[in-house]
Amino acid sequence: MIALTELGWDPQLVGELDHRLLKAPRVKLRSARTGRHGDVVYCVDLRVCVPNAGHYLSTTELHSLEHFLLEGFQRYLPESFISVGVMGCQTGFYLIFLNEGRSEVLCDTLASILTEVLAAPGVPYQRIDQCGHYQNHDLELAREVARQLLQARAHWLEAV
Repeated sequence: MIALTELGWDPQLVGELDHRLLKAPRVKLRSARTGRHGDVVYCVDLRVCVPNAGHYLSTTELHSLEHFLLEGFQRYLPESFISVGVMGCQTGFYLIFLNEGRSEVLCDTLASILTEVLAAPGVPYQRIDQCGHYQNHDLELAREVARQLLQARAHWLEAV
């Protein structure tokens, strides 16, 4: 049994929630699955925009921020970070971790990555030899999303 409260998550907010109630920007645990050998995979929902509220991230914002999240989590949590996935609804990202589900660690790491976005000289992995759509990046758009997320940090764990 995974002790969600000890990891800093409200158990009532874990899992699929009515999207009409979700707030953003928010960080919530979507799922935690224990494998047969004891490893735990955590899926974290990084919600940037309120679902179905008329404002969505552009593909350029999603793409550029995805690159920052990928590079940053690989650097900060190399033993735990598995992947970042873009939400098809254009409201955020799924972050996947192995054996690291502490909300404080994940939120502090996210805050560090977002702070670095504000001073970055460019988007990571944006060259033609590193990216399948290398021309679809915009550092200033990524910075604006990072600023919005950082401004709401005090409320990240309040999903509804």
